[in-house]
Amino acid sequence: MTEAASPELAGELVDADQQSRRSIRLMAFFDRFGVLLLVLVMGALSYAAQPEVFLSSNNIANIFRQTAFLALLALGQFLVIVTAGIDLSVGSTLALAMMSAAVLSVAGVPWPILILTPFAVGTAVGLVNGLGLTKLHMPHPFIMTLGMLNIARGLTNLISGGVPISGLPAEVRWLGAGNLVLGGIEIPVSVIAVIVSFALAWLFLEHTRTGRHIYAIGGNPQAARVSGINVDRTLVIVYALCGLLAGFSGLLLAGRTGSGFPNAGIGAELDAISAVIIGGASFFGGRGTVLGVFAGVLVIGMMRNLLNLSNVQVFWQQVLIGVVIIAIVAFDVLRRRAAASS
Repeated sequence: MTEAASPELAGELVDADQQSRRSIRLMAFFDRFGVLLLVLVMGALSYAAQPEVFLSSNNIANIFRQTAFLALLALGQFLVIVTAGIDLSVGSTLALAMMSAAVLSVAGVPWPILILTPFAVGTAVGLVNGLGLTKLHMPHPFIMTLGMLNIARGLTNLISGGVPISGLPAEVRWLGAGNLVLGGIEIPVSVIAVIVSFALAWLFLEHTRTGRHIYAIGGNPQAARVSGINVDRTLVIVYALCGLLAGFSGLLLAGRTGSGFPNAGIGAELDAISAVIIGGASFFGGRGTVLGVFAGVLVIGMMRNLLNLSNVQVFWQQVLIGVVIIAIVAFDVLRRRAAASS
């Protein structure tokens, strides 16, 4: 009986092993190219729904211009999530940076200083987050950045009196709403700013020691400390960069709207996190790419554009983005289990 059953059992084990290998290869394929396939699917759906409108130069430029500020927020959030952290204050930082520039504009401050102000404000907020997290030994970045979310939002309302401020100079408006003509094609200035920012972030992460340390900390912070990496210093740099990019995002949004408004950025931190996760980064830290984040932003931008063109209620955007996030995080969990068992 035993000898007769052995070949069958061996065959079943071989089949199970082959099926497991196929599943691992399939997961690896979707892990690498899934977000790009999602971009193509969204593009195909958008074209099928509105073939004449979707591919028009105005609509494509509008998608990129509307998502430019989100792209910068997501890029900063990505740096934090790679370290297995999170920054809930980026939306409020955006608003504080925007309103600071608007208030100074009313006071007659020259436009070069107005442009530098959001960067300075954002970096200052990020430094407070990083130093608070490392020096106060907060148990999780959630606590520090949640507190800063409220602090920055409160300061935004204090300096503005809770009312919008318009009248930003033409130089600031040009950054958010202007165009450059390259090769006979009009390209939004904000899109060029985003592309340059993403390229610099890629160089920073892939070709600097600090960039490699960021991934190492996300993969295993204890091992990173043992290997001699200054984890606290690296985390302060990461949160400062996240704040700087949030400030830059506020500058672009101020230029696009021509004003500063205290309610700007409410909920934007959730959109930024969504774009990062959709782009293939892991909440567990240590993995993700700059290109993936850019693709995640495009997915959200095209999804909203498709629903708007189809006259679908805006609330469905939140539903669909939520479904996509849950599906991608569930896939990430399955991927980790498969990798652990292989």
